[in-house]
Amino acid sequence: MSELPARPAFSAYGIELEYMIVGRSTLSVQPIADELLRRMAGHDTADVTHGQLGWSNELVLHVIELKNVEPTPMLEALPTEFGREIRAVNETLGALDATLMPTGMHPWMDPKMETRLWPHDNGDIYDAFDRIFDCRTHGWANLQAMHINLPFAGDLEFARLHAAVRLVLPLIPALAASSPLREGRLAGQLDSRLEAYRQHTRKIPAIVSDVIPEPVTTRADYEQHILEPMYRAIAAYDETGVLRHEWLNARGAIARFARNAIEIRLADAQECPTADIAIACAVAGAVKALYQDRWSRLKIRDAFPTAALSTLLLRCIDGGERTVIEDPAYLRLFGVHKPRCRAGELWAHLIEHCGEEVCHQPSLARALDVVLDQGPLARRILRCLDGKSLPAALEGVYRRLCQCLDSGEMLLAP
Repeated sequence: MSELPARPAFSAYGIELEYMIVGRSTLSVQPIADELLRRMAGHDTADVTHGQLGWSNELVLHVIELKNVEPTPMLEALPTEFGREIRAVNETLGALDATLMPTGMHPWMDPKMETRLWPHDNGDIYDAFDRIFDCRTHGWANLQAMHINLPFAGDLEFARLHAAVRLVLPLIPALAASSPLREGRLAGQLDSRLEAYRQHTRKIPAIVSDVIPEPVTTRADYEQHILEPMYRAIAAYDETGVLRHEWLNARGAIARFARNAIEIRLADAQECPTADIAIACAVAGAVKALYQDRWSRLKIRDAFPTAALSTLLLRCIDGGERTVIEDPAYLRLFGVHKPRCRAGELWAHLIEHCGEEVCHQPSLARALDVVLDQGPLARRILRCLDGKSLPAALEGVYRRLCQCLDSGEMLLAP
């Protein structure tokens, strides 16, 4: 496969949003992504393109992905375009008594009983994943994310971008967690999707490692220290080499050299595209500030320890915006000169100082205000459920979330 032309860092952005397909009357998962794509295209297909946007299949039949096909220099244009596509798809799904549901996980899906893999194009890839790892688990079959693609041109830009991304990754759940439930019960973490995701390839630890990628300085360095150990580890299970590709890498940010971009994978899907793109703006803005040495010189060779970043990530998966960061050296990287602060306070600081780096849209600023004032979507979901009986109350809250997706509105806590 030929590589796409390189774009300079922060000159354009690619966003991928994953949604589950559920019954309109039941809200239970519906494995009909192939039928939906067939109705959208008029023939059997794994993807459909409408102008600058495209829909495509995922591993399982109840999940579908929406993305901007070509990188865009203006993130603020995407909520309107994405919203229009979502409403059109919901109209098509209406004839199937189905609709799209947002958030990082389905709140009561039983993956052992309800998982159906995509059986069409690339079925050999999905069959290999299932044979090796068993995809009938939450970490494979019940997770919906937003992926943020940031471009780079050449090794110098790649090294700086990768170093900056590593530092921001642990903070993402504090802004984007939207999966506090699993199988009809409180999961114990605000970001249950990431808790499941970090364990989904534990049979071959080299694939996900510590979620936070190891520090690297060049593409050759990345291939030697991240990709090749992963390929060696899976070779005994993948004799035909069908999985020997850079997308096998399951770390929280992966290099996609085929399109000269780093793909950030740690943000849960939100209740509407405005919330997703607002979070993408905040993440990209923080990465850009670090990349440009806003507060301190970005260290590439002598990088911040992976273990420390991974520990902070695990704490933010559990506690979200309330996580107390007690690492002055880490806080100084972001221009915070005090011994401790909460993750939500750090995001407020970053958004105040970096938000306009990538976006000037007032509606996106208002969406971030909701997140900063009321907490990430997971926190707001829990507040809507507070005092109500589980699992009976889940349907009302998640039906409201489906309405938020269709109307493009934020979920506000009581």
